[in-house]
Amino acid sequence: MKSPNGTPPRTSWARAAGLAKLQQLTEDQWTRREAAHQERVRTYADPYLVRRSAGRKHPVEDFLFTYYTQKPGQLLRWHPGAGVVLSGPAATARTDWKYYRAADDAERAAAGVPDGVPAVTVDVERFLAERREAVQFAGIILAGTAARPAQFGCFGLHEWAMVYRQDKFALRHEYLTLRLGSAGTDQVVEENRIRCSHFDAFRFYTPDAVPLNSLSPSRENQRDLEQPGCLHANMDLYKWAYKLAPVLPSELVMDCFELSWQIRAMDMQASPYDLSEWGYPPIRIETADGKADYVDRQRGFADAAQELRGRLLQELDPLLTAAARQQPRTAAQEGTP
Repeated sequence: MKSPNGTPPRTSWARAAGLAKLQQLTEDQWTRREAAHQERVRTYADPYLVRRSAGRKHPVEDFLFTYYTQKPGQLLRWHPGAGVVLSGPAATARTDWKYYRAADDAERAAAGVPDGVPAVTVDVERFLAERREAVQFAGIILAGTAARPAQFGCFGLHEWAMVYRQDKFALRHEYLTLRLGSAGTDQVVEENRIRCSHFDAFRFYTPDAVPLNSLSPSRENQRDLEQPGCLHANMDLYKWAYKLAPVLPSELVMDCFELSWQIRAMDMQASPYDLSEWGYPPIRIETADGKADYVDRQRGFADAAQELRGRLLQELDPLLTAAARQQPRTAAQEGTP
């Protein structure tokens, strides 16, 4: 059997993962999903692009487009994910997209694509060859985080630690003010136990705040400390999802994006900044009622994130299986059957 370009069909990642069947989406089916995805993305991206063109910033709603590396144009591209064959003339344009290729005869047959109908699929073999470590590391982080008990005692104090003794370090945020002032903010930090487990929050602490944290998160121990109650770990589900595009479906990426968007709003409401003029009333974590409100919302986000984490792991499972089977053998393994 020959593939469309006349070469023998490659060993399928799907067979390596134990998948017997691929899904076909006809042109009508996949273009409707593509349009729905793009409309969903524009709800968030268009206001950001308007602000950027006008030189304006938003302390809450710009974050997912400025902190994370995925840009609006990249997010706008819809991907069906691994194991899907897109059929129809319009699909051929994707052969110029990175990690896409024409489906070979075996894949066309497995997906039930009629003879003569153009068909493309995500080039999972190439993706795994080039991004195997990223797939495996995401699997480690997601599975490890999902398995740990959630902790709900941080009260968002990581944001306060980032501006602790800001006068000493000449820290200023161009369009934000501290709700309690510098002295009041420092007092909240000093009167509370700080226990941040997330390195990408901890690394922004002021030098004086670093020794106040009861944990020492690092890139090296990230896989051991990430836990499902952490707002930032749950926001980062979006990061893991888009880093694995196009082998994950874009609908799942956007589900992660929207949860991250909601968490960012809460994170900033519980921060030391006064965001009332931006339409974000404070969660006053310096009070008992504010702490209770924070934990209640945090638990809701943790539940939603665990559901998404499970979906991500389900999508990753066949890819991790294929990656393990395609892993180059070590010198020690060469002598084993």
